[in-house]
Amino acid sequence: MTDTLPPDVPHAPTNDSPALPFTPELNAFLNYMRSEKQFSPLTQQNYLRDLKKFQRYCAEKNISELPLLTMGQVRNAVAYLHREGLGGKSLQRWLSSLRSFFQFCIRRGWMTNNVAEGIAAPKSPKLLPKTLDVDQTAQFVAVEGDDFINKRDRALLELIYSSGLRLAEVTSLNVKDIDWGDAMLTVVGKGRKTRILPVGSMAMTALKDWLVARKQYTQDSEPALFTTQRGGRISHRAVQMRMQQLSASQGMDNPVHPHMLRHSFASHILESSGDLRLVQELLGHENISTTQIYTHLDFQHLAKVYDQAHPRAGRKTDSVDEEA
Repeated sequence: MTDTLPPDVPHAPTNDSPALPFTPELNAFLNYMRSEKQFSPLTQQNYLRDLKKFQRYCAEKNISELPLLTMGQVRNAVAYLHREGLGGKSLQRWLSSLRSFFQFCIRRGWMTNNVAEGIAAPKSPKLLPKTLDVDQTAQFVAVEGDDFINKRDRALLELIYSSGLRLAEVTSLNVKDIDWGDAMLTVVGKGRKTRILPVGSMAMTALKDWLVARKQYTQDSEPALFTTQRGGRISHRAVQMRMQQLSASQGMDNPVHPHMLRHSFASHILESSGDLRLVQELLGHENISTTQIYTHLDFQHLAKVYDQAHPRAGRKTDSVDEEA
């Protein structure tokens, strides 16, 4: 099979371990994503991770010919990965990666039909995102101290909560992305879509304070807004680790991760405004159905207030708390 591929398909590097099936085709697909589709490095890594799972499964089952793949084999792979602990959402993404790869192979003439089409992943239970209430959020982002690390962490947390940023969005920010005069922020989100967001006064104050401290370790030529003491852009992992440490030092009951601040931002805006479309725009959701999960969070808040305030509510709040 691989000897008859067109010349633009690179051959897998030789090493001591046996080559996984479909490696040349996968290399061509990755090159297509990088050079033609210009997907972000993170998106490329996600595709590669998903497709490597399929390669390893096929190697175990002695499946080596793309044109001979069947829907039954893909279904068996889904069942196998599910037994191995992969959840419904992860399997949905895995199947999406597989469909994209097979579609690419069909265009190149290496397959005749997409054997992942029409296969559904097991459904996952819908879990509401965990959020902090307003007081808990204020407690978490109020990082004390005047050194480089504390000023950076305070500005970073304030900005995530102020503008509802994703982890990838906040780490990719550059200094030039902030409009200091109008207190606005330009963000490049999923799908390389740009949105302009307001920045709250407390976040702006923390950012200005941070920029003064930033000069201690960061060259003027470095564009990144948030940097390390080595002077380079802060990584995703560094932010996650710092938030784990701050969860303990700030006296939080549970670890706080970046997306929890984003969820809290959305929940608090919706509670105050009741404007779902506004929340959709601020979060950068393409479909409002993605944003609608926050209406469930808002209902829980309203239900608790009702139970506490109405003299004849006659309802128990335990069921609401259990669902949260």
